[in-house]
Amino acid sequence: MADISPALVKELREKTNAGMMDCKKALTETAGDLVKAEEYLRKKGIASAGKKASRVAKEGIVASYIHLQGKVGVLVEINCETDFVAKNEIFREFVKDITLHIAAASPLYVSRDQVPGTLIETERRIYAAQVVGKPENIVEKIVDGKIDKFYGTLCLLEQAFIKNPDLTIKDYVNSKIAELGENIVIRRFTRYMVGEELSGEAQAETPAEA
Repeated sequence: MADISPALVKELREKTNAGMMDCKKALTETAGDLVKAEEYLRKKGIASAGKKASRVAKEGIVASYIHLQGKVGVLVEINCETDFVAKNEIFREFVKDITLHIAAASPLYVSRDQVPGTLIETERRIYAAQVVGKPENIVEKIVDGKIDKFYGTLCLLEQAFIKNPDLTIKDYVNSKIAELGENIVIRRFTRYMVGEELSGEAQAETPAEA
């Protein structure tokens, strides 16, 4: 696997306006070839999406989805730039796909920046303890790889889309940005499941000792 330097990632980012993680992935997939990496981003719609990411998205819809005969429910807010796109059938179908995915895949956060730093630090310590004795640079690479996978289980944008596991949800969002020509943002969601334990509930239901 090619060693992808921060400078190369930065150069690709400046050319495409794609996110740092997307640029790094593109360069990794193309063995560090800048031209092929740019083509990779364009094929996924990420390059064009990156150019629209700074545009304000204040329209959109709040949608719901009920799954398993009322056992699981999802509320999601997804924003776009104009009311015209918010009413578009392609956008509506995309929103429906996202609510279905959330119901099935149970993400906890939209993106990495919402994950508590304390949680990540705890996971890093656990992963590092699992590979004690290996060279420090090897440990760091192994731990970083495990953390990336950990984010992939928690964060909606990094999960594999249930209808097409070859795409992440972020890839799917970017494809719709390219198709509809507007910035699209999954702003927030809530997932409910019948019988799930609420914060503090277990303690509250524990009988007090006499």
